[in-house]
Amino acid sequence: MVRIRLRRVGAKKQPSYRIVVIKSQAAATGRPIETIGHHNPRTEPETTVIQEDRALYWLGVGAQPSDAVLRLLKNQGIMEKFARLRAGESMDDLVEPASPTEEAPPAAAGEDEAATEEEE
Repeated sequence: MVRIRLRRVGAKKQPSYRIVVIKSQAAATGRPIETIGHHNPRTEPETTVIQEDRALYWLGVGAQPSDAVLRLLKNQGIMEKFARLRAGESMDDLVEPASPTEEAPPAAAGEDEAATEEEE
């Protein structure tokens, strides 16, 4: 069976975790199939980054999350998306493409003139 679980990394008394997909029989330090995110409980608030599309894929093919990873997936809203995926919704509708949060401000008029003079 394939599990999605946490792997501890970081220095002594400074834990940080990777969210990995690994065979359940593998040792804690065994080679993972894939790393799909990371979690840092030492920041305020906790930092969790999970690749939604990969998590949904592994859940769809039967990977079982550990209790800690299940909590993280619920907090990120991925388990809700997985339920919608199982109900028949398209994967493209669930995973939004990365959109730019801010567009670059338009350049001032003086900067445009200087740029054209340099090109000539």
